Amino acid sequence: MTELPTTSTLLQAIRAALDLTQAELADRLGVSFATVNRWEGGSSKPQRAQLAKINALAEDAGVDASDVPLASGTVVTRRRGRQAKPATPTTKPMEQMLWDAACSIRGEKDAPKFKDYLLPLLFLKRLSDVFDDEIDRLAEEYGDRDVALEIADNDHDLLRFYLPPEARWAVISSRAQYDWPEDERGRSTRPRDIGEHLTKAVRAVVRFNPSLAGVIDVVDFAAERNRERDINPAKLNGVVETFSDPRYRLGLADVQPDFLGRAYEYLLRKFAEGSGQSAGEFFTPTEVGFLMARILRPKPGQTCHDYACGSAGLLIKLQLIAGELDPTAKVPLKLSGQELQAESFAVAQMNAIIHDMDVDLRRGDTMINPKFRTSSGSLDQFDLVVANPMWNQPFESSIFEDDPYDRFIKHGGATSGKGDWAWLQHTLSVLKETGRAAVVLDTGAVTRGSGSKNEDKERNIRRWFVDRDLVEGVILLPDNLFYNTTAAGIIVVLNKRKHESKKGKITLLNASKRFTKGKPKNHLADNDIVELARLYNAGENVEGEVAVVDLAQVAEADFNLSPSRWIQQASTQDHRSIQELLVELGELDELARQSDEALAKMLGIL
Repeated sequence: MTELPTTSTLLQAIRAALDLTQAELADRLGVSFATVNRWEGGSSKPQRAQLAKINALAEDAGVDASDVPLASGTVVTRRRGRQAKPATPTTKPMEQMLWDAACSIRGEKDAPKFKDYLLPLLFLKRLSDVFDDEIDRLAEEYGDRDVALEIADNDHDLLRFYLPPEARWAVISSRAQYDWPEDERGRSTRPRDIGEHLTKAVRAVVRFNPSLAGVIDVVDFAAERNRERDINPAKLNGVVETFSDPRYRLGLADVQPDFLGRAYEYLLRKFAEGSGQSAGEFFTPTEVGFLMARILRPKPGQTCHDYACGSAGLLIKLQLIAGELDPTAKVPLKLSGQELQAESFAVAQMNAIIHDMDVDLRRGDTMINPKFRTSSGSLDQFDLVVANPMWNQPFESSIFEDDPYDRFIKHGGATSGKGDWAWLQHTLSVLKETGRAAVVLDTGAVTRGSGSKNEDKERNIRRWFVDRDLVEGVILLPDNLFYNTTAAGIIVVLNKRKHESKKGKITLLNASKRFTKGKPKNHLADNDIVELARLYNAGENVEGEVAVVDLAQVAEADFNLSPSRWIQQASTQDHRSIQELLVELGELDELARQSDEALAKMLGIL
């Protein structure tokens, strides 16, 4: 029997024949970029209808499945008579690559410090792969790769980022030779080892790309302490070799959007697990970010802000969805974000740069010192706000009582203990009068205090928001989506100017059953993301999933906004009529009577 190629190799053959990126192929197939990425990565398989589309496209491209070799072979294209790159197996996930790299230097640095070295190196690898992709593009235009390189060396503006020869991954990994020049004294500049080479490489990248200063050159790979290297060069060589595995190209068409952010989050989680601690933050799963973006439906030119932006993943997803909704738009979103943690801030910069997105990023504590302010000192306001701030974060009461921006007392009063509603009060303060927001919080934020006879500050703030018709909706997410917790989480959607059809109403969506089981984490499938966004935006009652309630109903429920409070999940048992139940009850009564008689005989009563 003839062995057919995997879906991964078939897709690669189609892309090579048609000269498509993964994103372009996704458009041709009517699926998302992430779906194609997972198919090619081997983490999921297309369904029958989707496979039929793939086969039809292969036929149109002139790709015969029987001619496509298995994963270990070479994909032959029929375009321009040239061969595509070898289609290599994708058995190891990208996360495993990262962990293998971390283990390569384990023992050299404390676990939390691994990422300080791995992420700039990962960023350099991605820059190099993107550089190679752009050289390939120029080679197609000019007919020869050597000519393309010569042209790029003379005109750096042809590329997003120019990488000098010593910073290209082929040279770093010793797969290509480089003639190191001599210095002004005639001495060779050749580095003694890989640590010196990497340090020279990142500094050279910054020299040609000043915008990367403070982003890629944040560590010295050749740093010494007490005449000993912080990281042994042999261990660094192991990391470089791991990143050089041909299965793990990091070009824009090879990995999911926000890859660097996902890598950072994964490493933080692993380091926290290894030390028996929590990383303290619940990073937003990619699919939740896309759901938020699809709910907000950003329009060209809108101002979008994330005041706890982490790796800037939510902002990037807003731009990606905006491009999907209006592919012809010439005006991008105006993106901005603030982040407290230095490492996350650096990753956010990397993410924005590699996606060629203009993001105004500022570092600082948003709750204490919001950095986006007008010339008069008031808070900047935005069309759209997205955020996943730390859940249940405690704050000093003085922050609320003495706030110079009047974010809390003005908007429902000061909270106590947990700061979830304080974040929503800040959100409201930075929204334009026509603005909308989607904020991820702990599920308890929409229930705490409801039903209690005691005074509760969180409930009072929640009531203030409801009374002013500022809550557009609440989405209950499935369990076990987030990296550092199994808790479900919710998305609270705020709207300062509801459409007439939504005024006086709140849309509650229970998405808790919409998940695909995974190990160790569940995830939302692409089709579920699209469907959930459609259900929410439609704003109509759907049994088992959507309840549209009016403000009077919410008041009667003591301002409990939990979707599970209002939406009954469909039972797995069949519904039966009252008559059927009465008949069954009679049968049970008869069985009980017979059992009583039998027991009485056994005891000698009768």
